[in-house]
Amino acid sequence: MDPLPAVGVSDFWLDIGIVVICIVLSACFSSAETALTATSRARIHAMEKVMGAKRVATVTRLLESRARLIGAMLLGNNIANIGSSALMTSVLVGVFGDRGVLYATGIMTFLLLVFAEVMPKTIAINHPERVSFFFGPAASVIVAVFGPLLKGVEVIVQGILMVFGVSLSEGRSILSGHDELKSTVDLLHREGGVERGDRDMFGGLLDLGNLTVEDVMIHRTKMRTINADLPPQEIVREALASPHTRLPLWRGQPDDIVGVLHAKELLRALNEAHGDAASLTIEDLAFETWFVPATTTLRDQLQAFLKRKLHFALVVDEYGEVMGLVTLEDILEEIVGDIIDEHDVAAQGVRLQPDGGVIVEGSVPIRDLNRVMNWSLPDDEATTIAGLVIHEAQAIPETGQIFKFHGFRFEVLRKTRNLLAQLRVSPMIPEDDAG
Repeated sequence: MDPLPAVGVSDFWLDIGIVVICIVLSACFSSAETALTATSRARIHAMEKVMGAKRVATVTRLLESRARLIGAMLLGNNIANIGSSALMTSVLVGVFGDRGVLYATGIMTFLLLVFAEVMPKTIAINHPERVSFFFGPAASVIVAVFGPLLKGVEVIVQGILMVFGVSLSEGRSILSGHDELKSTVDLLHREGGVERGDRDMFGGLLDLGNLTVEDVMIHRTKMRTINADLPPQEIVREALASPHTRLPLWRGQPDDIVGVLHAKELLRALNEAHGDAASLTIEDLAFETWFVPATTTLRDQLQAFLKRKLHFALVVDEYGEVMGLVTLEDILEEIVGDIIDEHDVAAQGVRLQPDGGVIVEGSVPIRDLNRVMNWSLPDDEATTIAGLVIHEAQAIPETGQIFKFHGFRFEVLRKTRNLLAQLRVSPMIPEDDAG
C-alpha cells in the first residue's frame, strides 16, 4: 500500500478556510437571487419612505433587468460552488488518496445543500424586501462588472431557444394591469390577508371601466314616475309617498319624459306658496332631463356625474328609447355594496334559505346576488337572474321547470306572462351533479 501524500497543516487549514469563504459567497448569491426574484417593484416602491429613495432606486434598477440579474447571481454561485468543491476534493485526495473524491462529494453536497442553498433561500423567501435591500448595492456592482459577459450569454441563450422555436415574448403576461391587481387581491383574500368586503370594494372599483350603465340601471318597468298632467295636489301627494327624491315626469305616455322633479325643490316651492299646492306649476320646478347612452362605462358616467354635479340620468338605447335610469348611488354601490337608508325598501328581492340557497326575484341583477352570496354566476350574457336562465335554456321556461348549470340548480317558482318572476337558486351538491 502506497503511503498517503503528505499535506502541510498550514496549507490544509488555508484551503479549508477558502472553502468556507466560497460556501459563504455561494449562500449570499443564492439569497440575493431568491430575494430579488421573489419581491415585486410595487412592494419595493412602497418602502421608499422607510429605506430611502437611493436604495429603492438601486433595487428597482435590478428588478428592471431580471434576466441579467439572474445570470450574474448564477455565475457567481457556480464559480463559488465549483471552486469550493474542486478545492475540497484536492485537499481530501491529498489526505485519503483516491477515496477522497467520494468523501469530498458527500461532504460538499451536504454543506452546499444546507448552508449555500436551502437555508439562505428560506431566509430570502420569507424576508425578500429586507434581503433585497441588503444585497442590492453589491448585486449592482456584480451585474455591472459581468455585464458584457452576461450580454453574450443572453445572446447565446436566445439563439438556442430560437432554434427550438421558443419565443421569449410569448411568455409575457396577457393580463392587463387591472386584471393582475384583481387576481392578486383575490388570491390574498383566499389566503386570509384581505377581508371579503375589502376585496369586493377593490374589485368593484377596477370593474368600473368594464361595466356600462345598462348593467346597473334601474329598468324602466321598475321606475317610479309621475304623470305631469295630474293635478298639482296629486303630484305632491305622490312625491311625498315615494322613497326617492328625484322623480321623472312624463306626459302622454310613460316613455315621454319631460323633466325630473326634485322633492327638495317641490317642498321649497310649496313652502313659498304657504302650502297651496294648487297654485304650483310643476313643470317650472322640474330640472331638464339628462339622457345618457346605455353603452357609457361606469367610470365615464361617474366622472360625468361629478363634472355636472348631478346624481340622476335617464338611460337610452341606440334608438333614443328610454331603457331605465342610473344614479350616482347605483355606481357607488358597485364599489361599496348596497347602500340602505331609512327610506329604502327593505326587501331586496333575495330571501335566504336553510339549505344555503335563495328564493330570488327574476329581476335581481346577477352581480348583486353574487355579492350577497359570494357566488360567481356569470354575468357576461345576461344582467338579471331571469335573463341568465332564459339564456341558458334558450327558451322561456314554464313554472316548475328545473335547470342545472354553472354548478347551481335553478327552479322556476312563479311566472307572470313571459317574465320569470321568482326562482329558487341553490348550489348543487354532488348527488345533484351526478343526477
